[in-house]
Amino acid sequence: MDEFVLNKLTEWDLSQLIPTFKEHEIDTKSLYLLDDQDIADLIPKMGPRSKFKMSLKLLKEQNTANPETVESSAQVCPSTSDTSDKGKRESDLQGESSQCQPPNKKQRLAIKPGSDSDEKILSDVKNIMECVHLKIPHQDNKLNNFLRDKIKNLKMDKMVVGVFGRTGAGKSSLINAVIGVKKLLPSGKCRACTSVMIKVEANKDNSKYEANIEFITKEEWKNEMRDSKDFPGDHADQESDQRDDDDRLDIDDKLSALYGEDWENKSDDLMNDKYFEEIPEFLLSKGKTLTVETAKELSPILLRYTRSASKDGDGEDAKRWYWPLVKCVTIKVPNQDLLKHVTLMDLPGNGDRNKSRDKMWKTLVGNCSTVWIVSEMNRAGSEQEAWEILETASSFMGNAGQCQQIHFICTKSDLIVDSEDSDDSEDHSAADVRAFILKTNDRAKKEVTKDFSKLNKVQKHISDESFKVFTVSSNEFLKKKRLDPDDTEIPKLQKCLQDLNHSEMLNYVSGARGILSLIQGASRGEGDDIKTAVCKVLQQKMRDELGKVKKPMEETYQAFEKCLSEGVEESKRSCENILKSVIHPPNKSGSGFHGTLKCIVQHDGNYKPKKGEQINLNMKLASCLTKSIDEEFKKTFPNEGECGPFNGVLNSFLLDTKMMKEKTEYKDVELQLIFLNTEEEQIKTKLNKIIRDRKKTIYSSLTTTIETNMQECYDEAKQFKGPGMLIKMRETIENHVRRLKDVMFQEAKDVMLKQLKDLTRDILDKLEESMQESIELSLKTDGVSMPDFTSELETVKNRYEELKGSPDEEPLICAGPPSPAAAQLITN
Repeated sequence: MDEFVLNKLTEWDLSQLIPTFKEHEIDTKSLYLLDDQDIADLIPKMGPRSKFKMSLKLLKEQNTANPETVESSAQVCPSTSDTSDKGKRESDLQGESSQCQPPNKKQRLAIKPGSDSDEKILSDVKNIMECVHLKIPHQDNKLNNFLRDKIKNLKMDKMVVGVFGRTGAGKSSLINAVIGVKKLLPSGKCRACTSVMIKVEANKDNSKYEANIEFITKEEWKNEMRDSKDFPGDHADQESDQRDDDDRLDIDDKLSALYGEDWENKSDDLMNDKYFEEIPEFLLSKGKTLTVETAKELSPILLRYTRSASKDGDGEDAKRWYWPLVKCVTIKVPNQDLLKHVTLMDLPGNGDRNKSRDKMWKTLVGNCSTVWIVSEMNRAGSEQEAWEILETASSFMGNAGQCQQIHFICTKSDLIVDSEDSDDSEDHSAADVRAFILKTNDRAKKEVTKDFSKLNKVQKHISDESFKVFTVSSNEFLKKKRLDPDDTEIPKLQKCLQDLNHSEMLNYVSGARGILSLIQGASRGEGDDIKTAVCKVLQQKMRDELGKVKKPMEETYQAFEKCLSEGVEESKRSCENILKSVIHPPNKSGSGFHGTLKCIVQHDGNYKPKKGEQINLNMKLASCLTKSIDEEFKKTFPNEGECGPFNGVLNSFLLDTKMMKEKTEYKDVELQLIFLNTEEEQIKTKLNKIIRDRKKTIYSSLTTTIETNMQECYDEAKQFKGPGMLIKMRETIENHVRRLKDVMFQEAKDVMLKQLKDLTRDILDKLEESMQESIELSLKTDGVSMPDFTSELETVKNRYEELKGSPDEEPLICAGPPSPAAAQLITN
């Protein structure tokens, strides 16, 4: 470290960093070359890191005259100058432009989505926009405030990929292979806990491996222990069915894991602090964070929070397993570009008996843009669990979710050779083995696709076009003994993640380009007459386009009203038979069912047994309503987002600014038109996300309204104990449904239609208000006091061209349809 760096750290009140900078030999030249990842590695703590980054940016701006620093600082935070320096700026820009010209076709083809180039482009653009934000004049006027808000709201969504599959199907090995980190997720000897949700995402703050553990609440754990005491029933003479026995074993497993096999014999309070000495965070209702240097260190530590296994000892010396108390574990992996804007989520196949876990599961499944269903290759055709998972979760992924792609992943494809030809496999050549595996893979894909086409219930929510089959081998991808990496299809799954990242980056850079175009256009302060004329043309065009958007939305309301009216009548006719199928199940003795029904009412009509399907009485009662609108809902709100009377007509909204900017008479407002074209796509993307989120609530409102109406009878039934409990619970529920059936189904219809009407109004209002504001601020407001951002605009335009890539570049796959903004960018 030289004297310059020493003085700067002292001047910036960051002298505590001096020993670290000395250790890493940071001198003046290397100081200017530090990127975001270098800074994160040097300064793990957020507070001093933020101060350092801001000070370094300001330093680079002040030193543009220094030849050693100009080149590096231009890559991070290009300098600006006053409008009086335009002559010098133009000559400087010529030299800079020679370095920043869009790459030729050969260069562009080398830039693949998700590559280091993508991240470097994004980092450059983010730093440029941070600098621009600092330089916007502090005068409190509409344009300045508008620009600051626009820059502040330049954000990227986190895309979610849900991973489902039974224990032992190879989910952990698959995730480890896809992200290229061996032994990150525990696998092998220990049995996975089916209730814990695991998120895997990038650690953007430092180079450590972290696990953030979220616990259920103390009250929820007390309720589960209470269930353990009440579960056998109030009478010893009550019979029990197999489901009751399974649930008792489930509760026993949890209590044994935490307290030991002899938990029933413990005389003290099971909430005593001594049982939670290693996890005091649970008692304090806080999360626990584990931080280590390597994945190898993290994996064994996670075992006790995510998996169950045999105990290490007896009595008080037994090793405690904390998975019964865990709701979710978020694992953060350093240096992971594939996960920069994507979260991989290992999820249970269906809901959970714990209410908060169940609610989180539904939310997370509904947020998945892509779903991986994982099944072993040799079981893919016959295994029912994978298909049951898909059937159980399909409504949460489809009409009540946002899933665009379902990937059925057959794992361990290389083991087919060993299982089918173990005796003489060594006699075959490597080419023969490879050919056999690929032929088997192709056959498996066809069989799985055929099986999917038979799932009528699933296809009400998920289209054939959204379903793809992959045959993978995590082991062969790592060892490369019998298959090439591409044969394992792991690279295809990595490409899917790259595409998701790339789409979000493209949206961000597009927004930045539009904002800088507006600033530069406004700062010209000329062409008032043409601005006024263009403003009138665009405002009239906007009114015409709004009318085209409004009409299909109103027609949708009428279609839904018709479907729901039929659903209400069918619900009234069928509700008692539906109710009987749940609370008087066939082939169940009355006394043997009392434990199950008690659990149903204790969980407000929604109960998940240890084995078998979830029992959701509210959803069953709402089933005639949901069936009546399933097809119409799928057509109205397709997750692909390219068509339909909401997303489709919104995407067709067009002010023709792209065409106008090509005409010579509009040359003086070209930059404003570029901004408006970008802003139009950004607004449509934002509104599409609002539609995506609101449609989940609209679809779920039918079941939610029924649940609200049923709550009274659940509360009453919870109070029954002793002889005759089963009869009393049944009578209470039956009488309640008979009394409310003429009211609650109609109310469910009215609630859904009101939410649909509210969504229509909000979309139209937001579209009009946003575009009106953008048109007026870009064409009726001057920004003559703005600094000159010509260099920044040129750099971002070039970065945008690089990121967009050549038209001949390999098309994006697997990520699903791009957002409206991304789709527009790809064609621009």
